[in-house]
Amino acid sequence: MELLRLVCAFLLAACCCSRRAAGVPGEAERPVPELVEVEVGSTALLKCGASHSQGNLSHVDWFTVHKEKPTLIFRVRQGQGQSEPGEYQHRLSLQGRGGTLALTQVTPHDERIFLCQSKRPRSQEHRIQLRVYKAPEEPNIQVNVLGIPVNSEEPEEVATCVGRNGYPIPQVIWYKNRRPLKEEKNRVHIQSSQTVESSGLYTLQSVLKAQLVKEDKDSRFYCELNYRLPSGNHMKESREVSVPVFYPTEKVWLEVEPMGVLKEGDHVEIRCLADGNPPPHFSISKQNPSTREMEEQRINDSGVLVLEPAQKEHSGLYECQGLDLQTMASLLSEPQELLVNYVSDVRVSPTAPESQEGGSLTLTCEAESNEALEFQWLREKTGQVLETGPTLQLHNLKREAGGGYRCVASVPSVPGLNRTQLVNVAIFGPPRMAFKERKVWVKENAAWNLSCEASGHPRPIISWNVNGTASEQEQDPQRVLSTLNVLVTPELLETGAECTALNSLGKNTTIFFLELEKKLPEPESKGVVIVAVTVCILVLAVLGAVLYFFYKKGKLPCGRSGKQEITLPPSRKSEFVVEVKSDKLPEEMGLLQGSNGDKRAPGDQGEKYIDLRH
Repeated sequence: MELLRLVCAFLLAACCCSRRAAGVPGEAERPVPELVEVEVGSTALLKCGASHSQGNLSHVDWFTVHKEKPTLIFRVRQGQGQSEPGEYQHRLSLQGRGGTLALTQVTPHDERIFLCQSKRPRSQEHRIQLRVYKAPEEPNIQVNVLGIPVNSEEPEEVATCVGRNGYPIPQVIWYKNRRPLKEEKNRVHIQSSQTVESSGLYTLQSVLKAQLVKEDKDSRFYCELNYRLPSGNHMKESREVSVPVFYPTEKVWLEVEPMGVLKEGDHVEIRCLADGNPPPHFSISKQNPSTREMEEQRINDSGVLVLEPAQKEHSGLYECQGLDLQTMASLLSEPQELLVNYVSDVRVSPTAPESQEGGSLTLTCEAESNEALEFQWLREKTGQVLETGPTLQLHNLKREAGGGYRCVASVPSVPGLNRTQLVNVAIFGPPRMAFKERKVWVKENAAWNLSCEASGHPRPIISWNVNGTASEQEQDPQRVLSTLNVLVTPELLETGAECTALNSLGKNTTIFFLELEKKLPEPESKGVVIVAVTVCILVLAVLGAVLYFFYKKGKLPCGRSGKQEITLPPSRKSEFVVEVKSDKLPEEMGLLQGSNGDKRAPGDQGEKYIDLRH
């Protein structure tokens, strides 16, 4: 038995030795291949061994190895390279002295082992593992727009993240509010899948499912892709998204806009709000002040009760009712009091005040409000404040006191809340004309408007003494304007026109004188004026030169009297006299001598007369 064991051990050892001697593939331990990393689309440099041991590789064969089966792709003979037919035929080239092979336009399909075998100067073999990388595109995230109810029993889909065209497959990480999410039973589930494109690149799709709570209505989700390049590790983030979260309503309440003090005329909106999502169906009710019952109000399509303009009748108690269509539960808000501050119509008495000239009047103003009122009286023509308080006293009235007076009732505690009432005071008197006489420029045979204005109390009636089409316009209760459209004829030009204003206290007239329009002479042009001024200046200059010439020739002597004759031909005498006044002071004039050598008298003012006569 022992002998048999020894024989078996001997045979096994011999068999192992013979197998190693025969070089059976896979039995001998091979060295780890050299790692070369490149990005898709770039060029990979494959070196046949370490740079210090390459030597002169003049005879090299390059192979790709798939499942330990080598396929010849390139030959090097005497330093010259030759590609073998196949997928690498046009992408391989030789670099250096035959020890480096360049592979261009690298694709994911090129990720494999490359083998080089050289026989000269000695037999050697070198393996290279080519690793290929490609950054994925920016991740695209799509949120579940249908929303997630908080009472769901299982995790619901929150969002889907897609990263396209990456290599190798990137890793995805999901975040909520900047914190990474991890798988959690019955709470968080991440399901990822990948697709291989025809290019060899991967498209990754990851679906995040989660069970959400009410607080997640404001949560932000995004995904992150982690990937590697020859330069190191990198990552890309998607945009952040929020998913609609549905939760039941627990409370409803009313909101009024604008906030604060309200007054009549404001645009007021009353709306219901709730803390549920989706919001419930709302209705708004107002308490009837008579029956104390809540009555439903008409709201618009947005569920808002609009009060425009707000009135005092809108004041009262309001409440909101919300019906949750998911649970069919009905909720009521707390009642809310709405107050619209108001001022009633202002009343002035007497309503049509009138008085004789020199008389007196008392005007009284009344109004109601939910707040304290202030009264002011203003003159309508000027806006001047006449009195503060509900009563206005007018004494010793004159004709000019007639016209409008305005009472303003306001609430100081509510800015902008006021109402006014205008009353016209009439002072008895005969008609008064705006013009006693008027001159009107007209065109013959043309239609023309003549206007006549009169005032008085009672309000006067206006009539015309010529034919035409008359129309009246009441300016105020005591003043009237009458316009007559007439045809301008020669007879009308000769007689003119007259309007008469009449009331129970007298009458008055306005006379119209009609004149034909005349063509105005055209104004002289500026050029003519400039020429005239220039000519005048030239004439004065010539005259001055003539006088200076005679003076220099001695024919313009200065006598004691300041007057001398200039000798002229007989035919020129008695034509004109020129008077020249000197601007010399008396002291200076006294130093001047005439042609006879006499000095000028101290009282002589230096007047010179040039008598140019025959």
